[in-house]
Amino acid sequence: MTDHLLLEQDGAVAVVTINRPEARNAMTFEMYEALHDTCERLDRDPGVRVVVLRGAGDRAFASGTDIRQFLTFKTREDALGYEARLSRVLSGIAALTKPTIAMVQGDAVGGGMFMALACDLRLAAPHARFGAPVARTLGNFVAPTSLALLVATVGPVRARELVLTARLVGAAEAKAIGLVDEVHPAEALAARTLGLAGEIAQHAPLTLAAAKEATRRLLAAQSPGSLEDLILSCYLSQDFQEGVRAFLEKRKPRWQGR
Repeated sequence: MTDHLLLEQDGAVAVVTINRPEARNAMTFEMYEALHDTCERLDRDPGVRVVVLRGAGDRAFASGTDIRQFLTFKTREDALGYEARLSRVLSGIAALTKPTIAMVQGDAVGGGMFMALACDLRLAAPHARFGAPVARTLGNFVAPTSLALLVATVGPVRARELVLTARLVGAAEAKAIGLVDEVHPAEALAARTLGLAGEIAQHAPLTLAAAKEATRRLLAAQSPGSLEDLILSCYLSQDFQEGVRAFLEKRKPRWQGR
């Protein structure tokens, strides 16, 4: 593991912590790759029955991708390569044959929300918020794997509303619309998450794996496809370059529609 991605194991429960609290647990490309490789390793480990994914600190579960990495984006390879990397990580989390629980102890925004959605269960603190505000912030696109996870969780109409309004959803509303399974006081969240993980770890592993795979196949049949043209229409635009600069300069972007 790395300084920014920690792994602990308590019996049959493995806990992976995104450990970059000073940056609201924003993900670098290296962290994405480490998370993907960790998921593969945990899936092969017969001593692990349940995986918990959480963020360090109490401000953020994960705030998506570190925006500074977008400054060099110029080509279709940059755009498609990034989305392929993110989709690979999300698919890797979702493809784990062992149950996964996202312990959302703070905001899960952008890629952070999609990583939580790739988990089987989500438990959140009351102050946690969820959303994909790219229409307000960067002007990029919610890629197919990410969109499919959101649609599978809240339905296409609600998913569209969340993307169009670019709003952040509080934990109570998130539970009401199915984004979250349980909400617990911040001080009780870790104990409840680990307790639930311990309970699930005692269940029949082949039954759990079969249920996960059956669900994965159902969702795969509803995939919207590559949507490559839509990805490129956003990532190669002047608006995206403006969105990245505005985000880093902490100002409102000036959208031009080109």
